[in-house]
Parts: sequence; C-alpha cells; structure tokens
Amino acid sequence: MSAMAHSDTESLHESPLQATELRDAEALVGEAGWNQLAADWRIFLELGTVYAVRNSARRVVATAATIPYGDRFAWISMVLVASDYRGRGIATQLLRRCVDDLVGRRLAPALDATPAGRMIYIRLGFEDSWGLRRYFAPGPGRKDITTQTPDGVVIRSICGDEWHMLCRYDAQAFGADRSALLARLRGRAPGSELAAWRGDRLIGFVLGRDGRSATQLGPVAAEDEDTAQALLGLALAGVRGPIYVDLVDGKSALRRWLEGRGFAPQRPFTRMVYGGAITIGDVTRTMAVAGPELG
Repeated sequence: MSAMAHSDTESLHESPLQATELRDAEALVGEAGWNQLAADWRIFLELGTVYAVRNSARRVVATAATIPYGDRFAWISMVLVASDYRGRGIATQLLRRCVDDLVGRRLAPALDATPAGRMIYIRLGFEDSWGLRRYFAPGPGRKDITTQTPDGVVIRSICGDEWHMLCRYDAQAFGADRSALLARLRGRAPGSELAAWRGDRLIGFVLGRDGRSATQLGPVAAEDEDTAQALLGLALAGVRGPIYVDLVDGKSALRRWLEGRGFAPQRPFTRMVYGGAITIGDVTRTMAVAGPELG
C-alpha cells in the first residue's frame, strides 16, 4: 500500500480495490451520477485492475481502473473521486499510476475523455484520435422505432454457436480481441443481443447491458449505417426504460434516425491514446461503442 496526497489531518493510501469494497465503489458511481452497476465493477476486478485510494477510516474515496485488450493497448476508466476529496490532485496521481503501469507492460494507454477531462489528459501526454457523443432517450413516450432491414439481410438473436464469429468481428472493428469482456456483457440485455447476416456472412451486431439509470446499447458494429440502423431498431424494441447510445461521430444517417426517434444528444467524448502511439479500431465499422468506460 502506498501513501498518496493528504490533507493536514489525514493520510490517504492507495492499493488495488477488493471485492469486499464494491459498496464503496458503487457509492462513488452514485454520487457522480454515472450508470455503472456492481456487475461492471466486477468486470474490472476480473479482467483488469482497479486502483483505490482509502482514507484513514478505510473508506474508498477514489478509484481508477485499467483493462488490457490484447498485447497492444489497454483502457483507462472509472476515474472517480468523492466530492469532499476533490481538488487535492488525487485523480491526476491515479491516472499517472495507470499510465506508468501500462507503459511498463508495453501497452498503449487509451481512454474516452469528456471535454473537461480531455484537457487534463492532454497535459499527461494523451492525443486525440476520434470523437463520439452520447445520445439519450427516455422510456415513456419514446417515438416509433420501426425500421427497414436492408435487402438480403437477416437479423436474428445471437445463437451460441455463432458467438465466436461475433467476437472475431468485434476484434476487427475494435482493434483487439475482447471476447472475455463481451462474454460478461452477454445476458444483461438479452432482448437486444442481435446479429445481422447476409447469407452465411456476419455483417454486424449489437449488444447491450443494464445500468443504474439506463440501458446502454453498444457496442454496435456493422458494414454500413443501414445495417446498424436495422440492428438498433430491433434492439430498441427490447428495451422498456431509458437508453444510452454512444454514437461515433460522422454517422450522420444514424444520428438523424436516432434523433427522429426521440434521442437527444448529451455530452461528447474524445477517444485518446497516450503519445498517439497507435490507431485504435476501424472507425468505419464502429457505429456505437460499448461505453466510455469499456471502449
């Protein structure tokens, strides 16, 4: 356990988060108004590392998490600080801890930044890659969600023996194999787990997951926006409450379609890579991301 920033009356210490501390981690999410559940924290604990800062009462007051994706890059997210501990540089110290750890493992650190966070990340050495924006629709009163499936395309629920094909398709779009992550998303929004086929060729898919305040639809990857629209149209039909879709910039037809069905833009994000070392993903086939915390 290492000492960190401290006030005049209290020392803070950092070490990996333990499963027994999930209630504290969830409290940080609740205070920030974010969407993650305990199941999301378990993803980070099982597949990556969560750095946690504790106060003198052993309460977790700050976190930052990393998930490695293959042998090229890793994601940084869940940078949270309790309100009464902000302004002490704790978040910046945790970010440097994440970056140093990943660089030491020869993994390029990557993340999705809010506009406010982006300025901090630039000072730490991150560079812009591409952008996305969160769209939100409330459950009650959501407008008509019917859509047309492109000619020759069949959309159906994902079968067990097709799962490995979906993971390969996602790896090509995302830029790394993250089948372990996708397996942990599976079943969290079962009515929205769909794949698009042209003959025996997979040409797109959508997954989703439940959240504290809304269902997150994503990742969405497809050969074209028409296919993505058809996937999302059927996926939306399987969700009764509020929905988030984190849409990649430049998908103008898909954006207009979402807005026509009651989705409103919220905050933007910028995908950033430390040192601009690599390009992550195929932005042509990536329509919507799994969420800024997962990539």
